[in-house]
This record gives sequence, C-alpha cells and structure tokens, in this order.
Amino acid sequence: MKKIYILPILLFNLLMLSSCEEVVDVDLNTAAPKLVIDASIQWQKGTDGHEQKIKLSTTTGFYDTNIPTVSGAVVRVTNAANQSFDFIEEEAHTGVYLCHDFIPEINQTYQLTVVLNGQTYTATETLLGVNPITSVEQNNEGGFGSDEIEIKAYSNDTDGVDNYYLFKYKASIKAIPEYDAFDDEFVQGNQFFGYYTNEDLKSGDVIDITMSGISKRYFEYMSKLILIAQGSNGPFSTPPATVRGNIVNQTNAGNFALGYFSVSETDHVAYTIE
Repeated sequence: MKKIYILPILLFNLLMLSSCEEVVDVDLNTAAPKLVIDASIQWQKGTDGHEQKIKLSTTTGFYDTNIPTVSGAVVRVTNAANQSFDFIEEEAHTGVYLCHDFIPEINQTYQLTVVLNGQTYTATETLLGVNPITSVEQNNEGGFGSDEIEIKAYSNDTDGVDNYYLFKYKASIKAIPEYDAFDDEFVQGNQFFGYYTNEDLKSGDVIDITMSGISKRYFEYMSKLILIAQGSNGPFSTPPATVRGNIVNQTNAGNFALGYFSVSETDHVAYTIE
C-alpha cells in the first residue's frame, strides 16, 4: 500500500515547489492621488542659504515606477517680518520650485503657502539651529557579530534647552538615504553621537552625514515615518495609518496634503571609509 501513496505525495510536493516560483500579481485598489509637498528648507553652516527648493508631486499606484510631478502652483515662504520668498518652477514639468534669495535666520518663524487648483495649503515652522559635527569615528568591529563597520558622528548638545535632532546618512553603496531622529533627554548638555552601520561597507566607500536641528513636532513626525519604514514587509503587511504633517488645506480641510514643512540649520560632513 505504501507505493500507492508515495507517488501522489511526491507529485504534490513538486507542484507546491514549482508554484512558489511563479509571480503573483495582486490587484490592489488605488486611492485618488493626493498632493505631496516636500518642503525641507535646510541652511548648511558656512553658506548664505539663499538657494532652496521645494518639490511638489502626487501619490501614485503601488506598482507605478514614475512619480507624477505637479506644475502650475504658486509657492511662497514668508517670514515673521512679512518678507516673501517666491519659489518658481524654472524648468517646466519637473515639480521642482526654486528660490535664489531666501534669507535664513535662527529662531525666525516662516510660513509656507502653496496655491494649486483653487486650494490653499499653509504650514508654519521655526528655523532652529544646530551645533557642528565635531568628529567622526570608525570602528571595524561593530554590529552584533563584531564584523561590521560602524560610524559615529559626534556633536555637543546645548545645555538647558530641549533639543531634537535628525541625522541623514547617504552611503555611496545605497541609492536611498537612511534617517535617525532623537532627542537630548539622556544627553542634556553633553557630547552625543549619531550612529550608522552597514555590513556591506568597505574601504573607499563614502558616507554623507547631515545633522539638522528640528522642532519637537517634526521629531515626532519623522519618528513615526522611520518606525513605519523599519517595519515594512511589503504589500502583505498591515497597512500603516497615514502620517499627517503640519501642512493644512485652508480651503478644504478634508483634502489634506502629505508631507512636512521644515526649516533647519544643518551641518554636513562627507566621510570616506578607511
């Protein structure tokens, strides 16, 4: 009797194995496009900060590889002294709006205004300063297995003030940067460091490290986005809730835009792996 059952079982297993190699197309529902406003004003230490840009796009389907750009908007940033800085889409159909005369000022409040298709979107943020990156250290025995290269970028926290920081790491071996947001609760007034490691790093690779001083609200926003990105398991994971930024549609609150308007002083260093 055993021979009667062995063959069907083997055939079933072979069919299961072969089916695992087939591409499965999932028919996903696509929501109506929403406006995405990428308005991160960054004032790099040692520069005048005049050159700034804001990007407008829309959401798109999960399988779409092209990000739709948005043209025809009026984009403006105004400071508390009512001085306006216009952002112009100089190259048509790019969705990139440029400003060449922006004036950054620490602790100055700025308001973003975007007018598009009869809708007015606004957001307000204060430009916060940041201390410089003082040094970068490399450890070739990092990671859980003590076999990864780890990088620490050091700075000094300002005492007596609640500070919030955003680190951006762009390694030459990766197409997409990685972010880390944290506060100074446990380093108040002391030296601290941003930490980055990757098992594929090797001698000669370059890591662009950017540290920004950010507001508490932006810290909370980025912390949520980073958490979602770290826990993403593809189209079959539990859909995360939409993370709302500080941009408000003054014409129709229900038709909100995605993204965040931030204004920060930054420090940057390009470190080459030894």
